[in-house]
Amino acid sequence: MATVTLSLVVSKCKMPLLLFLLVHIDLLLCQQFIIPFKAPSDCGVEEFFDISSLSCVKCGPKQRRSTTGLSCVCQTGYQTVIADKLSVTCQQCPRNKPAVTKDGFGCIRCPGSLTDEGKCQCPQGTVLVERDINGNLLDEARCEACNGDSPALTIPNRNGDRCERCQASFFNSSCVCKSPNVLAGGLCFPSGSLSTNVNPSVNYPQLKFSVQSAWFLENLYSSSAACLVFSNLTACQALGNMCVMNLHSFSGISTDACGLFNTIFRSRAALSSTQDISYWRVNLPWLYYGDEPGLASRVLQTNPVPIGFSFRERNKNTDIRLLAAVYNVRGEFLRWEPVGGSNLQLCPQPVTKQAAAFSFGIAYQESCDLSVDKLFDTHPEPLFYDVFMDLGGGENKKLLPLPTLVQNQQYNGRFINQESMKNWYLTRRMFLVDTLSGREKSLTSTPKVIRVASSVKIKFQLVPRTQEGQVYPPLMIVTYTDVPINDSKTRTVSTTFTMEYEMDQNEAHVKTDTALGVMGGVAVIYSLLKTVSWKRRIASPLIDVKTTLKFLLFYAGDLANVFFAVTVGTGLYWLIFYKAQQFVSVLLPLPAQEEQFVTYIGCAFALKMIQFLHKLILQVSVDIFFIDWERPRSKTSRTVQATGESKRDPAPVSIWRTYFVANEWNEIQTIRKINPTFQIIAVLFFLEVLGFSNLALRDPWSTLQRSSQDYIPSYSLTLRYGLAATLWLCIGFLQVICFTVIYERFVEDKIRQFVDLCSVSNISVLLLSHDCFGYYIHGRSVHGHADTNMEEMKNNLKREAESLCGQRGLLPNTEIQTFQVSLTKCLRSQYDRIRDSLKRSGPSMINTSETQHKAYHTMNHFLGSVIDHAYSDMDYIVRDKLVFERIIGMEFLEPTDKSIFYNDEDHSFRDVLFYGNEATLLIFDTLFFCVVDLGSQSFVLAAVLTYAQQTIFRFIRNTLGRKNLGQKTLVDDRFLI
Repeated sequence: MATVTLSLVVSKCKMPLLLFLLVHIDLLLCQQFIIPFKAPSDCGVEEFFDISSLSCVKCGPKQRRSTTGLSCVCQTGYQTVIADKLSVTCQQCPRNKPAVTKDGFGCIRCPGSLTDEGKCQCPQGTVLVERDINGNLLDEARCEACNGDSPALTIPNRNGDRCERCQASFFNSSCVCKSPNVLAGGLCFPSGSLSTNVNPSVNYPQLKFSVQSAWFLENLYSSSAACLVFSNLTACQALGNMCVMNLHSFSGISTDACGLFNTIFRSRAALSSTQDISYWRVNLPWLYYGDEPGLASRVLQTNPVPIGFSFRERNKNTDIRLLAAVYNVRGEFLRWEPVGGSNLQLCPQPVTKQAAAFSFGIAYQESCDLSVDKLFDTHPEPLFYDVFMDLGGGENKKLLPLPTLVQNQQYNGRFINQESMKNWYLTRRMFLVDTLSGREKSLTSTPKVIRVASSVKIKFQLVPRTQEGQVYPPLMIVTYTDVPINDSKTRTVSTTFTMEYEMDQNEAHVKTDTALGVMGGVAVIYSLLKTVSWKRRIASPLIDVKTTLKFLLFYAGDLANVFFAVTVGTGLYWLIFYKAQQFVSVLLPLPAQEEQFVTYIGCAFALKMIQFLHKLILQVSVDIFFIDWERPRSKTSRTVQATGESKRDPAPVSIWRTYFVANEWNEIQTIRKINPTFQIIAVLFFLEVLGFSNLALRDPWSTLQRSSQDYIPSYSLTLRYGLAATLWLCIGFLQVICFTVIYERFVEDKIRQFVDLCSVSNISVLLLSHDCFGYYIHGRSVHGHADTNMEEMKNNLKREAESLCGQRGLLPNTEIQTFQVSLTKCLRSQYDRIRDSLKRSGPSMINTSETQHKAYHTMNHFLGSVIDHAYSDMDYIVRDKLVFERIIGMEFLEPTDKSIFYNDEDHSFRDVLFYGNEATLLIFDTLFFCVVDLGSQSFVLAAVLTYAQQTIFRFIRNTLGRKNLGQKTLVDDRFLI
């Protein structure tokens, strides 16, 4: 049936209409849900805002918009006639009854004048009567006078439609406040009870001006007088609220809200105190703790809270239960309210996250920017809170008041709470938003300025050396911001709510400084020993500027190790003891208290950087030479050009063995005991994938995974550093152990392989890291030659494996091939003279001149002769190092007549490679990673930059090391791949 109907309709449509619909079909589909925006303020005088259609609708005849703008009312002189439920019509009143009744549905004659709205108006002290006792409309309204004399004592009520008994302060003989009495706020006060010269101004020191508040102008004197004369509880609370709105600020001679409150406070001194608290006077709110010097420290740091906090086991107690007595601005008590939701937190957050603020130990902080326009809607009047801590007790519940520190409080124009604790003025009662006191002309006008609690902080301080989780009374710190109102729709204000936990860090600082002092003293001694050893190794007895500089370089590295050990130990201590404690005994350092700790980390990194660069420079400038023991095995013929005669010369020795050994040395310059790439990936895997980074959060929980619905506190720099450094070191140590125990034993040991290569290649290596000290690798082949074919080489190796030939050691019947060498000055001088000729010859081995060829062979022959004891004045002895010499790294004997070769089975020549400085590199990488992370709060960025740093320094070490190798050994760079 529907299809038939649709066909009939379409058949009747004309073609232009159908074409129009087809062309504009997209436009219709896009705009079918779009409506124009209208607000009640956009409607005209004769329009009202229809809340159903969300549009402005024109009022009917003889109608105008109501005061709310959401309906229409009849114009002046017209009564309302209801035709049906949805429409209103207006009918003009007759001339004999020109006034409209108050309800607007009738016309009546008036006994007197009319208001601007066309309604009857009665003189002051009378009430308007329009209907009889049965509700019938009178022909003419009456103005009935209220009997203000005894015994009636009545006055018109606020609406002016009935008489009610006047306020008790008038009860003398009538409801008229006769002179010399003072009428204020609907109360009649005896003359002289309180000076009428009060100051209704609210001071805004941030903006440097004051506002004569309409609220204070209307209520300050009456509230003060009613509190003083009649002890009116609500009036006393209202006066206290006005003092709080003035941020508890006062001066000795002021008659503002706080000045009047303190005047009444002193007048109550003779009466008993409330709740046995001397600062809480009868009938008054408790606003101040007093002004005695040192009172703040006695209140905050004398008596612990009689409950303990525990993180684990059956006695777990982490709930912070706070209650607030809530008052409105008029001084009326509203309710007891648990603190934990949005009552003290202005920022809109999920309930679960707001509740996390009141779990002990979680460093909670939430900040947001709020629209001033929204604050007007949500806080038309301020609410005032007296906050208490619920100590429990079941039916006999006990409450502990929270002292409040208002940062903006002034005394005689001075900010007293921004100084040391001995000058603090602790107070009670606070508010969050005050949009009322800044109204100047009337209570309905737009305020000139509003006052917002931009920072609310509740601070817990742990009792020193507590083992039961005891804390001192928590302190609430409030900071207010004065916001001038220019454009409330675009203006915003920042607010923060914080829960902070603190313990005395002086003892920890003393222990840290003591450890630094003791270990720093040991580092001085150790650096002095290094400097003495260095002086011996360069054979220089003079103490000059170079010596001082060298000592400072040594001390920088040792002091860096001291700072590193202390900081890592400190971070690990907090990580273990804070996260694993049952009863609360330690709390994390606050961010401000971590500044010294971060400074120590920065010092460790800077000093370790100096040590690393120092070692890098030494390594790329080491003296090195390859001693080729190979001798020609045959002679070749050549023709002398001058005579044309044939002459037989020794066959040249192949240089490829030297190139091969040099290339292998170049390759092992930057090998390490750890794989840097694996190190970074493993650290990131534990921190980011497995969630170890959550251990560094400022809460007592050791869970690795957190829900997105949970509140995530900020990171502790101490925990973050301790966690990252410990994890980096642990993974590094595991790599070193696996590399040393497994990889080098069962896969390959590049250091020992290089020594074997030297023996197979018949080449020894002399390394001089100092002028008169270095390392010697004895690579002289036991077979006398190595420049041979494959078959002979295999036979030689087989004979050596079957012990059918001599051993590889420098001394007969020994296997020791590596030595630490301490040279005489004579030998070093001769070495320098030959090396200088090498420098003059140039670095290239291709197309060398005869001078370069002679210089190279001279050095090779000289060093080989020295090893063979060919020079009596440059001879050497071989001995073992003493155990103590090995420990302190210094030789006791000075090589005066003979050089000394120390047996070195540990292959100490690796000290001139990255391989032998793994501890320095590992600590440097750890500090670099941690410093970048502390600055960026990103483990990923720290990992990326650490990898980049390692790559750059490895490239520098390879490049400069290869260049130095070519210069010192005359091996062309092109053969070092």
